[in-house]
Amino acid sequence: MLDKTFDPKAAEPRLYAQWEASGLFAPRQDTSAEAYSIVIPPPNVTGSLHIGHALNNTLQDILARYQRMKGKAVLWLPGTDHAGIATQMVVERQLAAEGNVGRRDMGRDAFVEKVWEWKATSAGSIQNQLRRLGSSCDWSRERFTLDPALQVAVRKVFVQLYREGLIYRDKRLVNWDPHFQTAISDLEVEQREVDGHYWHFAYPLADGVTYEHPVAFDDEGRATEWETRDYIVVATTRPETMLGDTGVAVHPDDERYAALVGKWIDHPITGRRIRIVADDYADPTKGSGAVKITPAHDFNDFGVGKRTGLEALNVLDAFARITNADTSDVPAEYCGMDRFDARKAIVARAEAEGWLKEIEKTRHVVPHGDRSGVVIEPWLTDQWYVDAHTLAQPAIKAVEQGDTVFEPKSYEKIYFEWLRNIEPWCISRQLWWGHRIPAWYDAEGNIYVGESEEEVRAEAGDRDLRQDEDVLDTWFSSALWPFSTMGWPEKTEDLERFYPTSDLVTAADIIFFWVARMMMMGLHFMDEVPFRRVIINGLVRDEKGQKMSKSKGNVIDPLGIIDELGADPLRFTMAILSGTRDIKLSKQRIEGYRNFGTKLWNAARFAQMNEAVRVEGFDPAGVEQTINRWIRGELTRAERQVSAALEGGRFDDAASALYRFVWNVFCDWYLELAKPVFQGADEAAKAETRAMTAWTLDQTLKLMHPVMPFITEELWAQTAGDGAARDEALLIGAGWPALPDAFVDAGAEAEIGWLVDLVTEIRQLRAEMNVPPSAKPPLAFVAPDAATAARTDRHRDLILTLGRVSELSSVEAAPEGAVTFVSGGATAALSLAGIIDLAAERGRLEKEIAAFDSDIGHFGKKLGNPNFVARAAPEVVEEQREKLAAAEAGKAKLQAALARLEGL
Repeated sequence: MLDKTFDPKAAEPRLYAQWEASGLFAPRQDTSAEAYSIVIPPPNVTGSLHIGHALNNTLQDILARYQRMKGKAVLWLPGTDHAGIATQMVVERQLAAEGNVGRRDMGRDAFVEKVWEWKATSAGSIQNQLRRLGSSCDWSRERFTLDPALQVAVRKVFVQLYREGLIYRDKRLVNWDPHFQTAISDLEVEQREVDGHYWHFAYPLADGVTYEHPVAFDDEGRATEWETRDYIVVATTRPETMLGDTGVAVHPDDERYAALVGKWIDHPITGRRIRIVADDYADPTKGSGAVKITPAHDFNDFGVGKRTGLEALNVLDAFARITNADTSDVPAEYCGMDRFDARKAIVARAEAEGWLKEIEKTRHVVPHGDRSGVVIEPWLTDQWYVDAHTLAQPAIKAVEQGDTVFEPKSYEKIYFEWLRNIEPWCISRQLWWGHRIPAWYDAEGNIYVGESEEEVRAEAGDRDLRQDEDVLDTWFSSALWPFSTMGWPEKTEDLERFYPTSDLVTAADIIFFWVARMMMMGLHFMDEVPFRRVIINGLVRDEKGQKMSKSKGNVIDPLGIIDELGADPLRFTMAILSGTRDIKLSKQRIEGYRNFGTKLWNAARFAQMNEAVRVEGFDPAGVEQTINRWIRGELTRAERQVSAALEGGRFDDAASALYRFVWNVFCDWYLELAKPVFQGADEAAKAETRAMTAWTLDQTLKLMHPVMPFITEELWAQTAGDGAARDEALLIGAGWPALPDAFVDAGAEAEIGWLVDLVTEIRQLRAEMNVPPSAKPPLAFVAPDAATAARTDRHRDLILTLGRVSELSSVEAAPEGAVTFVSGGATAALSLAGIIDLAAERGRLEKEIAAFDSDIGHFGKKLGNPNFVARAAPEVVEEQREKLAAAEAGKAKLQAALARLEGL
């Protein structure tokens, strides 16, 4: 007999060990089986399972388990990313904590050896945590982005792209992290809103030039007064960058400055002559309308400089200290000064010399390194780049013509928008941990690129060579993930069988960083898209819709949830909530779906207690009892809904269909309808219903398994001895239910549907009218037709029991004091006279309606306030709208009940 409850703590490790030992995580060897493959978005090797991982990997596992049960050869290929900055930071901190010398004192080779030692002893947490979630990856094929085979692939790609002119070296602006002294990707930049200032500086016009600047305006904005100025005002939040100014931009249509375009300014600190240029970047409506241009230290300014021919002068070094290496006119007093110290010194000088016109407080967004936490500098430096524009064209075309599709389709817009406006991709990083760039330099600066040092030296002859110190962006090796993990550049069986992959499940924020780049690389090197479909999962937020963060204290730890509630409730919650872009998650929600698992467990216990066991040779096609023909059809409909939803990547629809069938149909109705049969004297009906219950439970476990694998596998094992033997020892290896359309019986559906609707109406009416649970009012059908009368007779006992009514009759007119309702086309009357106090009930309903009116007024007033809607956080506004809708629905329900009372 089953235990009273499922114990996930005891069962989950044991079941996972059985699955892994069974070999069923690997693709089936039958070469005739259709292939289905997914590559896992590789988490950082330093990582720990967070709620986003839990969502993403739950969805992947659902697909893998479903397709495996459908008979396909499933490869879900796992692996981790070497995570350049994150890993290097972890090891550097470890060295410091142990009192060791720093990375630079240790030297590159010794430090990299230390990182490999750390990986061997400390990495691997994320893989074991994925196991706890139930992830059925083929661990025998696990990959790491720095595996020797993947290093071969990365070098080959780099060399080929270089020789094709698609990788090149250039001096451009990058996101520079002064702490780690490396370029970082946009994804590694965190935009933080901070308090700051706009400093308004007067830049003196050169050569005695003056102009008339408007200072007063009429009601229509026309200038009425002017003053003669020999300066132009610019505003900046970063005064230290002014040392690199090479121009001032004004809008071409700004009449105030039209005569100044082409004139010159004498820079107030460096004395450098800088030109006034016309460019659309300058906004006449912001500040003075004039913008200082520092091409080497601002991405927008870099573009203005390119368009107008302004020089780019670097005035910051790799540590974000002032330098005059590019231009000797930077005063020596600032050289070597930290950027923020230089800011203070420059502002003090401007104030002392009289060219600081105004200090304006502001709150603005400043980029920070997500790992270092320091302010990022746009910095002009030599880096390696990929010609992303050229590689993007086939990737755009592939999605346009449907070779790869996005689910939901709306995410294609993000994909197209980024690829159609793509910039060169900076792929070099100033780190030691990663794929070292396979480029060497001789004393004259000539570049030699090859897959090995031997190959390069053969080309360079006896010249002294030094290898590039930089490593590749981790996204570069990740872009090759779908094919490098399967053995490319070798022509392997896995590559032949499983590429292109079937699905990619990932988050929207890396569509451009990863998805688009995999498309570019896959098409270029494999001449085929890397995946047929991209399923984008939402972002998990807290129950109020706010982003989870440690500082807010609203983070849900998936491992803590698994410890307390088990993996299955978390997985089911992830699935059923996955249909929205912003997933509002609460622990209470997860607890609710634990109850769903308990409901299934109790159904299996009920089956055991009523001797419902598998029967050798049982054929559900031949059942005769109406409830058995009905549940057979309901099961078939549920299978169709779940299959269609999973095939379409709609995990929420699949979970909803499962919930409805298991809880509402199988447990709440079929097992209730089966009770009288089990307790009755008809042995044939009893035997058929027992066999049908056992068969339906088996099929239900199969349907539920991809979403809730642990509890279903445990039930499969615990009921293995209940009757005839099954073909499969493990549920994970069982086939998906094969249910013919003929299993749907329209007659049985209509018959049981009529009964279910009637009992549901009675129950809802009892709840609305506050009928005590112990009370059993009489029920009468008013002038029923022959079909209704016959159904009433057939199901009299069930109606009396399930509806909790005292008697069932037919009358010509509704009795006095009865509430009437329509069910199945027939009018029924539930007599409540003497059972409820009509006056008290009327008063209760009116009081509750008044409370709803108060809520509706409160929420409506808030939402009717334009200031509240404009200023409140979107999740707060949405919460108020939800509360208003709930109050309106509650009021409508009570008003309907009150109207019924008025009719008595």
